[in-house]
Amino acid sequence: MAKPIMAKATAVWLVDNTTISFKQIADFVGMHELEVQGIADGDVAAGVKGFDPIANNQLTQGEIDEAEKNPLHKLSLKFNAAAVGEEKRRGPRYTPLSKRQDRPAAIYWLVKFHPELTDGQISKLVGTTKPTIQSIRERTHWNISNIQPVDPVALGLTKQTELDAAVQKAAAKKAADGAVMSDDERRKLVSTEQSLGMEAEPKIPTAIEGLETFSLSMDVEDDDEDDTSTLVDADSLFNLPKGGGDDEDEQP
Repeated sequence: MAKPIMAKATAVWLVDNTTISFKQIADFVGMHELEVQGIADGDVAAGVKGFDPIANNQLTQGEIDEAEKNPLHKLSLKFNAAAVGEEKRRGPRYTPLSKRQDRPAAIYWLVKFHPELTDGQISKLVGTTKPTIQSIRERTHWNISNIQPVDPVALGLTKQTELDAAVQKAAAKKAADGAVMSDDERRKLVSTEQSLGMEAEPKIPTAIEGLETFSLSMDVEDDDEDDTSTLVDADSLFNLPKGGGDDEDEQP
């Protein structure tokens, strides 16, 4: 459900000017019921000026009256035709000034660990330009020697859900193009939860490659014929011929 703008200030106004229950206000503004109770007690939002939802075209007086009469009534945000489609963001994301210096590190991380993402997808995720992305891809950025890859989610430049959605979209496009993906690529094209559940691809270390075809001939049994040529008489091992020197020393 859509939430009102300036939610906390709206909650302050509703607490001060109506008898609507804390639960109704909390559901309407997207806060916890205890937070609304804290506003009423003066422990939360101290100094925040109330924001009138009626004057600002978010609620009607009739909706408030109905909520005051019926504690189970849920407040509904007033329909505003001018706001339709505003939730769809177009173009690159706006990045606050305090985080703009972190964008190269985030771009480097995306280029390194998710090369399947297009420049347009990276641009929308972290709010940058395609020339900047290209310079980092080609390692021609003026500060490339000092840039270290950092997860854009950890930097607060994007959300994990948005990153996962972009990766899944790239995976679907690559699958539609018929490209063959390795195990490592498939791990990059799925979310963290899915990647943890995948089985590792069996690989043979190069140091012992070829040992799987080696076997000892002593372990092989031939069931079709009985080869007695390899059998050794145990008594012959102990009845060895005596040396010539011993025979000469013996007396009759």
